[in-house]
Amino acid sequence: MSKTKQILRNVPTAFKYLLVGLLVAFISFLFPNHVKFKYIFEEGQTWNYEDLKAPFDFPILKSDADKQKDIDAFDAGFSPYYKRLPEKSIEVSNNFEALLNNKFSALENDSEQEDFLKNTEQYYEFGRAVLKSIYNKGLIQLDTAHANKGRDLKVRVIHKNTIEKFAGSFLDSRTATAFIIDTLYDSSLDKANFLTNPLQESLQPNIVYDKTETLKRYEQQRGESVGDYRGMVRKGQYIVRKSDVITDDIYQQLHSLKTEHTQSVAKDKNYYWVWLGYFLLTALILSVFIGFLRLNERHIFDDSRQLIFILMWIAIYSYIVYLVVSTGINNLLYAIPFCIVPVVIKNFHNARLALFTHIVIILIASFLSPLGYEFTFVQILAGIVAILANVRTRYINRFFLSMLYILLVYSLAFFGLSLIKEGSIFNLTFANQGAPQLWLMLNVFLTLLSYPLIPLLERLFGFTSEITLLELSDMDKPLLREMSIKAPGTLQHSLQVANLAEAAAKAIDADSLLVKVAALYHDIGKMKNPQHYIENQNGENPHDKMKVLESAKMIIAHITEGEKMAKKAGLPTLILDFIKTHHGTTRTEYFYRKHIEENPDKEVDEKLFRYPGPKPKTKEEAILMVADSIEAASKSLKNPTEQSINDLVHNIIAGKIGQGQFADSNLSFSELETCKEVFKKLLKSIYHVRIEYPEEAKKG
Repeated sequence: MSKTKQILRNVPTAFKYLLVGLLVAFISFLFPNHVKFKYIFEEGQTWNYEDLKAPFDFPILKSDADKQKDIDAFDAGFSPYYKRLPEKSIEVSNNFEALLNNKFSALENDSEQEDFLKNTEQYYEFGRAVLKSIYNKGLIQLDTAHANKGRDLKVRVIHKNTIEKFAGSFLDSRTATAFIIDTLYDSSLDKANFLTNPLQESLQPNIVYDKTETLKRYEQQRGESVGDYRGMVRKGQYIVRKSDVITDDIYQQLHSLKTEHTQSVAKDKNYYWVWLGYFLLTALILSVFIGFLRLNERHIFDDSRQLIFILMWIAIYSYIVYLVVSTGINNLLYAIPFCIVPVVIKNFHNARLALFTHIVIILIASFLSPLGYEFTFVQILAGIVAILANVRTRYINRFFLSMLYILLVYSLAFFGLSLIKEGSIFNLTFANQGAPQLWLMLNVFLTLLSYPLIPLLERLFGFTSEITLLELSDMDKPLLREMSIKAPGTLQHSLQVANLAEAAAKAIDADSLLVKVAALYHDIGKMKNPQHYIENQNGENPHDKMKVLESAKMIIAHITEGEKMAKKAGLPTLILDFIKTHHGTTRTEYFYRKHIEENPDKEVDEKLFRYPGPKPKTKEEAILMVADSIEAASKSLKNPTEQSINDLVHNIIAGKIGQGQFADSNLSFSELETCKEVFKKLLKSIYHVRIEYPEEAKKG
């Protein structure tokens, strides 16, 4: 174990409570700083409270749909604003004269045009007059957003702080060109067409779209024309009566009351009292949770590393909910993948802790969220399903199947809630069930992140996942490969113990993979001196030449040696715990009794013959202890019978109980009986014990 992890394990209890207190304070500051509206309501539901009268006068807010209709109507009649550019008429006149001058200059060397060139001034004057007529009316350049309205477009022109209202006199490029052609056609000039191109090419709009002014006037006029309210509710007026169905109109009145309450009445309240209320509720929730940890998951509370891991999820999800609520998109809350928490925690710990943690997170999220009971109901239900679905990271197909279960539950829950709201299946549409389901699909997709999160968190917090356990069960792993060479008998013993322990763990729904892998490594310490253990001996027994105390010390040493090897090989702490507890604090009984026989008159120090322990702390560790003892003892049966096997299993388990080896393991007597039956059945199968028929049956 790293130095940092060791420090985290052993921090004082006071620090743990300080950590919880800081978490309570952090979450409390995420809550809204106003009094919470005390009624929860949804359109289409029944009003389950008492008759409600307006406590004060308040305006009725328009619904989003009504407000959008008013905005659309305003947009249809809104006139954009343009600005007049007086300097353009001078610029255009100069451009015209330059173009016409160039055109005349091109004819100077043409002898046939001498008479025509003598009367150029009248062409200049006529062209200026045409341009003056155009620019007196105004040549407009329509904005692309309004151009498709054509001649029906209504515009307002601002010039010198004066608004010229549209009177149908503005020309656009098309009508200006037509005006030029018609005017030249009716003129008395000999070659009127000579002016066509110079006039057309010199045209520039002197009335252009003023985006800044248009947007400013749009916001101003829309605010004046499109109000937020559609009426008033007077103090004492009935809003809704008990058992009434909340119609669209009633819903708007309730929504308006809630808004007014939040914006005016609630703001008059002292913020510190509001914060204190949220602080107390958060403290109550987390106090109950910490109490649960101390009573039922003490090993997690005692290990600060694991406690931080659990509390971390509460802090993270509280902040995520706060951020989402601050966006104002309430349905976005349904996209938060709350089911990641129970999936991850169950993989590292157990279903009970996963459920409790999930419920705590949802309770806090419900206070932070403006959504009602539907949110709480759906999220708690989904978390329960995530736990029951038994999501296991070692089976990727099973993992995806579990996500489908979660999506199905979300969908069915919202379908049922929609039926309550609509009152008929024929009124249901996707829009009615709506946006939450779209977010929930994203939710389930994001829940898939729990798969890559598990190995990442495993490394960060030093946990052990099923993926790691599967890797450790590979017989080509260095320690197991070394055992097969140095202590092949011990390896065979470990494999038999693994089979027995795995079967028993499955029977009582314990972690069968963990106990199986732990069984493979529980005796690695025997590799230090493999010939001192009977399963590796070939006739000669080194203990025959050793003193009893030395033999006992040698046998006991495989625990400490195994612990050293495990640490050096980087085995997870979970496996290390099995190595230390698989003999608990029992005695090396054979050498203990032999020592008494050899020294009948001397007082025996039992500590010299006891394993260092500790006793098993989990069901899995207790199962391994029993499986190890039973497998080793079964080798002493010369002619195994059903009765001898039954007696062997019973005596070994009774002995462990008598020595109090299971006191800390939470293994119930009922579970122990189940394990006992499994061990008997497997041993009979291993030794091919036949059923003993009654004498009457044999005679038949």
